Amino acid sequence: MAAPGLFSLAGKRALITGSSQGIGFALAQGLAEAGAGIVLNGRDAGRLAAAAARIVDARTLVFDVTDHDAVRTAVDGFEADHGPIDILINNAGMQHRTTLEDFPADAFERLLQTNVASVFHVGQAVARHMIVRGQGKIINIASVQSALARPGIAPYTATKGAVANLTKGMATDWARHGLQCNAIAPGYFDTPLNAALVADPEFSAWLEKRTPAGRWGRVEELVGAAVFLSSDASSFVNGHTLFVDGGITASL
Repeated sequence: MAAPGLFSLAGKRALITGSSQGIGFALAQGLAEAGAGIVLNGRDAGRLAAAAARIVDARTLVFDVTDHDAVRTAVDGFEADHGPIDILINNAGMQHRTTLEDFPADAFERLLQTNVASVFHVGQAVARHMIVRGQGKIINIASVQSALARPGIAPYTATKGAVANLTKGMATDWARHGLQCNAIAPGYFDTPLNAALVADPEFSAWLEKRTPAGRWGRVEELVGAAVFLSSDASSFVNGHTLFVDGGITASL
């Protein structure tokens, strides 16, 4: 198959969770440019509608990724009414920065639900349909913190380590059904989630010295990895976490 065909997403439909802004929206735009039909997800219908207006023919699907029953109802209903979800990107996530000895228990639980349980809930709901069809692509958004830690975000680090290992588990259970389940681990990107760090000159200076590429990542630089893992080009890639981090995990 010619290279353009390998990476084409024409005729495919992608659901991206947490996609009204930031990384999720950038990935939605990138997959749309590769030919995929886009389904944006979030809890705020107004913000989703505004985001969808910026992508040709995008649909929206409003549900809370931490609510197992709501996820199942929304996914099953969409499949029944509109047809297959061929690609799932589990992008929804949150951060909470506090020293570990003072970390609030309720914030820890929210991180677990938003960053880990959501991957299980949405992944399972979509995979049940993919398994019947014998094909599908699931991409979970992990993090450089899947492999590294830094002060003040230990619970977040734990959740992203769990996402990387849950990705391996998905591949182990579902590859035999024709699914490819992989993860993308972004390094430090200029996103709303990192706004406080981007605005901190001391942190930005440290990051630029620590990262071989010498800068923050731009969200559009994640698109190539997402298109690859969504396309036929990755047909024998399974359980892999692809770091897109400017070299930060490769360097001391």
